[in-house]
Amino acid sequence: MNPILRPAPPALRRFSLAAVALLPLLAGCGSKDKEADTNAPPPTVETLYNNGIDALNGERYDTAGDQFKTLEQNYPYSPWAVKAQLMQGYTQYKQSHYTDAIGTLDRFIQLHPAGQEVAYAYYLRALCYYEQISDIQRDQEDTRQAMAALQEVINRFPGTAYARDAQLKIDLGRDHLAGKEMAIGRWYQEQHLYEAAIGRFQVVVNDYQTTNHVAEALARLTEIYLVLGLPDEARKSAAVLGYNYPGSVWYQDTYNQLARDHLLAAGAPVPTGGGRGFFSRAWDSIF
Repeated sequence: MNPILRPAPPALRRFSLAAVALLPLLAGCGSKDKEADTNAPPPTVETLYNNGIDALNGERYDTAGDQFKTLEQNYPYSPWAVKAQLMQGYTQYKQSHYTDAIGTLDRFIQLHPAGQEVAYAYYLRALCYYEQISDIQRDQEDTRQAMAALQEVINRFPGTAYARDAQLKIDLGRDHLAGKEMAIGRWYQEQHLYEAAIGRFQVVVNDYQTTNHVAEALARLTEIYLVLGLPDEARKSAAVLGYNYPGSVWYQDTYNQLARDHLLAAGAPVPTGGGRGFFSRAWDSIF
């Protein structure tokens, strides 16, 4: 007989038949186990929250978001749900999903306007706008929205650490807006569109006096006035520059230019060197 077709030994046949007979029972056990898993209670609220925090600390943001979302869904009336909603907004912020984060934080603020963590919610919402500030070569609507949101933090929670940091970021935002005006003004100046350039530089001098761009704006105004043959206007802008920024490189250049053209005003301050900008002075005032 061909060994391939030889029947199995009786003992093996008995085992095989027994195994076949057990298959329905084993299948039934698997179904019961699956049913038991399906009917298992969800993790406790503390477990979900702690899992979310652990995932957040491990930068596993998708997992963290899932844990906080599950907590909200399964325990909507728990105090932990309030914390989870706020942490969900923070998780979205860390993922740079700023629009989603703003929506989550707006909902949190609407539901808990007098909550203990509402100040942080406003601050985090402002940061979502602040992180979207674009390059100065582009439209600055993001910067204006960020500054408005930061100002709201200052108005609502004066004297807090959130308000102090918001003020510093507003100053940086103003510097950003001034930089945009300067970029446009320089372009106009290069194109010999002097009237338009003067308008931009004057905006910086008048509206952004605490930024690092004012010294350059005054120097460029002086330069344009000289090109246009307006020595008196040039002396005036140079005098303001020398009084406020005697140590800046911009005043050094302006002073040398006026001296070469014999246009120095009587009593014009001599450049001192070592001048510092607004932000270096602000740093010393804080620290």
